[in-house]
Amino acid sequence: MRHTAPEGYTSVAPWVVTDDTGALLDFITAAFDGQEIARVPVEDGTIGHGEIRVGDTVVLAFDRRPDWPVMPSLLRVYVPDADAAMAAAVAHGAQVVTEVADSAWGDRGGRVRDPFGNIWWVVSRVEEVDPDRAWERMYEPKYAESMRMAQETLDVALSGRDSGVASAPRRPGQ
Repeated sequence: MRHTAPEGYTSVAPWVVTDDTGALLDFITAAFDGQEIARVPVEDGTIGHGEIRVGDTVVLAFDRRPDWPVMPSLLRVYVPDADAAMAAAVAHGAQVVTEVADSAWGDRGGRVRDPFGNIWWVVSRVEEVDPDRAWERMYEPKYAESMRMAQETLDVALSGRDSGVASAPRRPGQ
């Protein structure tokens, strides 16, 4: 597939709409080592367009109008050290949704809800795992528990219920 995006941009770019895009850009800078590209205020004092680079991706953002619905985003960010990035996010106002844990497929990560309601998967690749081995590992107690907790904590965060729902993975074709 031919790369059609401008230099420095990916083919798909996430948009985040918040009530305070300036503070969102500041949060991403502090928590995930983002590099702000643009912050365009408009006549009414809101931010009409913002861009911030995190790793190889540009996240776009703008302020929500009062009559628009609240639209939290779900984002995954790969970082060098998930534990350190989670701690930085919490230090800058995020709340832990899912504690950091190791996955069967070789990632280490957790989730936070930023001060604007967005949920971030904060992940580091810690090992390369063959897909067949990853499926085997998913049934090992350590990884099965990690998957269960990831599902339950996300369900609680999104549903507002006191307890979450989880379902064990099933390998395709089984």
